[in-house]
Amino acid sequence: MKKALFSLFALCCSLSMTAQPGGGFGGFGGFQMQQPKLETSQEWKDVNYAGDDKAYHTCDIYLPKKEAKSYPVVIHIYGSAWFSNSNKGQADLGTIVKALLDAGFAVVCPNHRSSMDAKWPAQIHDIRAVIRFVRGEADKYKFDTSFIATSGFSSGGHLSSTAATTSGLKQTKVGTVDIDLEGTVGCHLDQESTVNAACDWSGPVDLTNMDCGDAMKMGENSPEDVLLGSKLAQEPDKYRSLSATYYVSKNCPPVIIFHGEKDNVVPCCQGKEFYELLKAAGVRTEATFVPEGGHGMGMYSEENLQKMVAFLKEAKK
Repeated sequence: MKKALFSLFALCCSLSMTAQPGGGFGGFGGFQMQQPKLETSQEWKDVNYAGDDKAYHTCDIYLPKKEAKSYPVVIHIYGSAWFSNSNKGQADLGTIVKALLDAGFAVVCPNHRSSMDAKWPAQIHDIRAVIRFVRGEADKYKFDTSFIATSGFSSGGHLSSTAATTSGLKQTKVGTVDIDLEGTVGCHLDQESTVNAACDWSGPVDLTNMDCGDAMKMGENSPEDVLLGSKLAQEPDKYRSLSATYYVSKNCPPVIIFHGEKDNVVPCCQGKEFYELLKAAGVRTEATFVPEGGHGMGMYSEENLQKMVAFLKEAKK
């Protein structure tokens, strides 16, 4: 087991070296040679959103350079194959975060517990705690809570998508699995954890179907196996409970999807399946499947970033 996990860790590190700056399913929030200088009016670093002393429960907050009384909010989540608990500082700052700030959105980049810290659903509990924190601390940080969206790359895209498709759902039963989707993390349990929109950048969203396309094989223990402490053949309902696609309904907020046709880490059929399910449910959705796009590589064109911004602005209306 230890040998398998070490091999997987090494694979994740190698993937990060080949991904475009911005992240990877195993890219630990994205390999970035240089940290970009963001143009902001205010920044707060290492803010604890849970009211504890844990570094994995901290976030960075950025406000746009153009000052306003309050700002709509996007919570952007790094990619790491759920293996990292500390990569908020590399959460696509020079691409997605910059585009959002330039468009007038406040951006919150959180850490969350890794699969080594805690098993699923701890990770969605953390993201919901961030959403409640945004509402509970709105006056302090000038957040406009009439619009809160999630965004994420790769495993961050999974968490963003799951926050959207489970929005308003606190507890449910997935086959034989009872799952608490809300958790009790943080000091703002009186606040809602619903979101108004979501962006999915190359996210694994159906964890029962990761072999749907021509992607690299993760070996004996895939990232989702480690996150769940299980195997698909043994406990398929656990993998359904992890899948954003399982929760799709007409009640989901708008979701925009970006995925590369040549993504060999999270196959593009994941994004395509998600898109078709959302459309069939009557959810407002858009999808861009980049013909030459890989897992991060070639995905963050100005055209795509502006599609994201336009979609979120329309959702805000």
